[in-house]
Amino acid sequence: MNANLYALFETRFPQDRTACCIETHDGQYYSWNDLDRATAKIANLLAGLGLPKDARIAVQVEKSPEALLLYLATIRAGFVYLPLNTAYRAAEIEYFIGNAEPSVVVCSPQNFGWVSQIAFARGTSHVFTLGDDRTGSLLTRAALQSSSFDTVQKQPDDLAAILYTSGTTGRSKGAMLTHENLASNAKALHDYWRWQPGDVLLHALPLFHVHGLFVASHGALLNGSKMIFLPKFDSGEVIKHLPRTTVFMGVPTYYVRLLSDPAFNKDVCANMRLFVSGSAPLLTDTFNAFIERTGHTILERYGMSETTMLVSNPYQGKRIGGTVGLPLPDVSVRVVKSDGTPCATDEIGDIQVKGPNVFKGYWRMPEKTAEEFTSDGYFKTGDVGRFDANGYLSIVGRSKDLIISGGYNVYPKEVESFIDEMDGVVESAVIGVPHPDFGEAVTAVVVTKPGSAHNESGVIDYLKSKIANFKVPKRVFFVADLPRNTMGKVQKNLLREQYGRA
Repeated sequence: MNANLYALFETRFPQDRTACCIETHDGQYYSWNDLDRATAKIANLLAGLGLPKDARIAVQVEKSPEALLLYLATIRAGFVYLPLNTAYRAAEIEYFIGNAEPSVVVCSPQNFGWVSQIAFARGTSHVFTLGDDRTGSLLTRAALQSSSFDTVQKQPDDLAAILYTSGTTGRSKGAMLTHENLASNAKALHDYWRWQPGDVLLHALPLFHVHGLFVASHGALLNGSKMIFLPKFDSGEVIKHLPRTTVFMGVPTYYVRLLSDPAFNKDVCANMRLFVSGSAPLLTDTFNAFIERTGHTILERYGMSETTMLVSNPYQGKRIGGTVGLPLPDVSVRVVKSDGTPCATDEIGDIQVKGPNVFKGYWRMPEKTAEEFTSDGYFKTGDVGRFDANGYLSIVGRSKDLIISGGYNVYPKEVESFIDEMDGVVESAVIGVPHPDFGEAVTAVVVTKPGSAHNESGVIDYLKSKIANFKVPKRVFFVADLPRNTMGKVQKNLLREQYGRA
């Protein structure tokens, strides 16, 4: 049996392959036949390049149906997909390409100049472009290929994707996900969330992230369901399409913005079956306000790049605000003390997980991989939580100082490194403070040399030229010294208390 994830999707295509698979916001329709033929053409193009086994295909493009087709074609052809956030700048792309050594890079047409320069300098053989308007050299070349392709045979443990997830110290790590990791999780969520015939997914999430690429897209593909594709989240567009939708997935920010739109009400949601939230904590106020406004209870779940989904509130059964629910079938989750012994009910400890969805390890980092697994095979998530008496898990904090802003992970060490390299800066501390829209707002506290002319707007403008916008601090404060404990460690808890009220 072929363990290729695409082969699994093929078995779930609807009998009527002329039915709509993807509908775009601007009225374009893609049938299941279109999906099959287009992925075959792109797969043939990739296969004809003479790439090595398990070649990485790095992709930094705007969201479009063709971007999803490229992902599917990559795994269909037996290669490894490497999605990159569209907000990443040159310094970040340079690291990812240097570390992953992709054979192929696909970028937006407007970025071809600087991306190709980086890629070719680091040994990438092929650079293609793909626009969000069905243009680009990838599609031009693929159009000449055959529309028939035999999906490559894969073993369950073969790599399907590498997702880079930053560490709290040092540079980003590539989480290696296998065909079995992704297939097992897709099947578990299909059953757990009770996907049904006739379900329609409103897809407003980005495609470079686990939530949009795997959880949402895989769910619809495995169910043979139509997707309504939005290029980005816009409350007006979401409200426009919700009446024809049954499933919607979003980050907490999406739900905050929907609730702030007067046009969002019960009538708009009359056809809806399931609202899912993840990628960041959902505030209890948002959870309760959503019930009151719509009559629907948001289903919150928990996952990460290394594991895809681990825990979910039940589809049938009580969904409890402030919790992420129960472990998924075949997934073992435990909360332990620092010595590794199990925590009691409601006792806070480190969250560890084990199951077929847990990644293979970090790309070319065997020592780091070994550090992150226990002797009995559990992965240390780095999150801190507790189980209640009913077995529901709550995430109460994050080890280190990870910030989740608008559903995206921001690692303070990386932002601090760019601030600290500025002339006249002595040191900096980056923290997350509560924000009603983004959950947490990135905030920088900076110590400068005497006489330095740095100001808030200058630091922000400098960082915007270096790193993705979601990592750029929304506020910058200047101080004479950073608070430290007796061991010399910066006390970020004190900074969060002080500037969380600012």
